[in-house]
Amino acid sequence: MIAGLIASVLAAGGNPLSHVVPHQISKDPTSFWSHVNNHMLMFVVAGVLMLIVVPLAARQKGLVPKGFRNFLEAIMQYIRENVARPALGEDTDKFIPFLWTLFFLILTANLLGLLPINEFAMAITQQPGLHIGGTATGNFGITAGLAICAFVLFHASGISHLGFGKYMKHALLGHGPVALAPLFIPIEIIGALVKPFALAIRLFANMTGGHVVLAVLLGFAAGGIQATIDGQPLMFGVTIASSLGAVAMYVLEVFVAFLQAFIFTFLSALFLGAAIHPEH
Repeated sequence: MIAGLIASVLAAGGNPLSHVVPHQISKDPTSFWSHVNNHMLMFVVAGVLMLIVVPLAARQKGLVPKGFRNFLEAIMQYIRENVARPALGEDTDKFIPFLWTLFFLILTANLLGLLPINEFAMAITQQPGLHIGGTATGNFGITAGLAICAFVLFHASGISHLGFGKYMKHALLGHGPVALAPLFIPIEIIGALVKPFALAIRLFANMTGGHVVLAVLLGFAAGGIQATIDGQPLMFGVTIASSLGAVAMYVLEVFVAFLQAFIFTFLSALFLGAAIHPEH
């Protein structure tokens, strides 16, 4: 897999960041695909995979879950009991489908970004300029969209749970005295806007940063190979060292894919709990 990525970097003219930044699917301005980039496509693919794989796993027969179903149920149980319930209490079952969807959608998009989908497609189609793979969560527009969905749910649920007047008093005054409203209201508004921004920028920055480091290591490895071909055999040592570093970084990125999906879900549960249970 790493060797294929190095080869694709060489084919791309030695620019490793071509695998990190978004690319339009088609450069024809009259085509529908000119309005869609590879990150958008991969996010849709992640959603479609969830709609296919999760129902299939749920239909497995038997009282005792096995294999992939057991893996899914273990994660879902942990999120419900150790992430959602401490923050949401008796309202856990109402909101747990949203939190499960967030976690698995982000996780799927993160993991798809680690697969050499673009390289595989180029090998089949023989089109070196093809761009259809990539990490959807490495696009701020997509992470911002997820954060906005969560933001709307926080406040809509708070209003539904407490009533408009009580919720706005909590959201704008934070249980402070009315006399301090000119001070509290701007602070609370800024705090409310910071929450979705923190969700979006944390996921985007972590996924993009890891892939940039991986891309740089692959660029060094590809550059070492090119230098060796050009008559500098000692530069092959750079390729070996960079490739080992890329493998280690790749393993770390698998861990980060799970970790960032968990953090986004965990913080969403906390913010949602603060909206519907202000007394805590």
